[in-house]
Amino acid sequence: MANFAKPSAPRFNVEVYQNEYLPEGGRDVHAIVTVTSTGGATATRTSAQGAAVVIMVDCSGSMEYPPEKMRGAREATAAAIDTLRDGTSFAVIAGTHVAKEVYPGQGRLATADAATRAQAKEALRGLSSGGGTAIGTWLRLADGLLRQSTASIRHGILLTDGRNEHEEPEVLRATLDACAGRFTCDARGVGTDWEVREVTGIASALLGTADIVADPAHLSEDFTHMMENVMGKEVADVALRLWTPVGVEIQYVKQVAPAVQDLTDRRTEAGPRAGDYPTGSWGDESREYHVCVRVPGAAVGQEMLAARATLIMPGAPGEAPTVLSQGLVRAVWTNDLAASTAINAQVAHYTGQAELAQAIQQGLEARKLGDVGGATAKLGRAVQLASSSGNADTAKLLAKVVDVVDAAAGTVRLKAKVADADEMTLETRSTQTVRVKKA
Repeated sequence: MANFAKPSAPRFNVEVYQNEYLPEGGRDVHAIVTVTSTGGATATRTSAQGAAVVIMVDCSGSMEYPPEKMRGAREATAAAIDTLRDGTSFAVIAGTHVAKEVYPGQGRLATADAATRAQAKEALRGLSSGGGTAIGTWLRLADGLLRQSTASIRHGILLTDGRNEHEEPEVLRATLDACAGRFTCDARGVGTDWEVREVTGIASALLGTADIVADPAHLSEDFTHMMENVMGKEVADVALRLWTPVGVEIQYVKQVAPAVQDLTDRRTEAGPRAGDYPTGSWGDESREYHVCVRVPGAAVGQEMLAARATLIMPGAPGEAPTVLSQGLVRAVWTNDLAASTAINAQVAHYTGQAELAQAIQQGLEARKLGDVGGATAKLGRAVQLASSSGNADTAKLLAKVVDVVDAAAGTVRLKAKVADADEMTLETRSTQTVRVKKA
């Protein structure tokens, strides 16, 4: 496996898109904050010595039904191990109602090279199914292993095929709260017997991705792609810091691309009128955040700085954080009706994408409850939003759940029979968004 020189650190850029004009007395200011990282890591140039990864494989009894799931999990984990770059710290955990170290064992992390990769893949031969499912125990063991590492990028990959039946929901919630900020985690559900909200909840809490792999034959491809993304990370623990003047209230902060994720309740105070919102690890990529603040009402002709958005990277203990880039959110009061009622294209687009995700989730929930009218209305609205925003992938997924009569009008009929995999795929990927079309 080739070695690569350590790249230079990525450069970050913050851009703010908004309509800064408000009518007299107007108070709510919306802005899309676009953050772009360039010139640093790529999937082929990562600084492997700065990464530590733990792979958690479901080995509960249900993984043997059908046997392709367990076989696919072994092959996928082997593929992920092959994708590790020399110098990466790693471990493999077998998860049932307890968590067991598969490799290297003895509470350690191994350092990836040709020999340890071969040893780890040999150890996977011993993976067998049996027992229950207690995902919190897997995450706690992963956390303990990753906390040994001095790597800046600490990441978990979690695969499950069933529900977290051998652990109280509060235990998993407490585990996620404890692990948040210590490592990120991508979560995958294989087959169709797992709970979408559990898997997406794990990924959301740990700032990772969630997805379904309905066919175990596709696990290797998915695991390889996930590991390539991890190897492409260069900077960890980046935060979006929002400072607001006296009298300004933050209504919400949401990541809206590449997926919708509400960060509002994850704020940590960072000095007078400032708070940090976690964004996780970065490579070469771009993300967008919807910030809404409420300002004091003012008269025509007045203007103010409504918020300052600063991207920061924490310093060593006792040191100030590094400022990576920043942008300003402004408010200007005007009596020009055309100016004050115009909606910024980026704001409008991502408001629609957030509504799309919510409409899908509410529509599927209504469908499960037998509320045909509610499900038809919500999923029809979802079809309409997907069509108008150009979200072709979501439109295709919706077409497997409803018969589309008129996409532009949102007229649909619920399908009489829907495959579990199609419904779960739509629910799992409901928060994935498309970028606003640039002029």
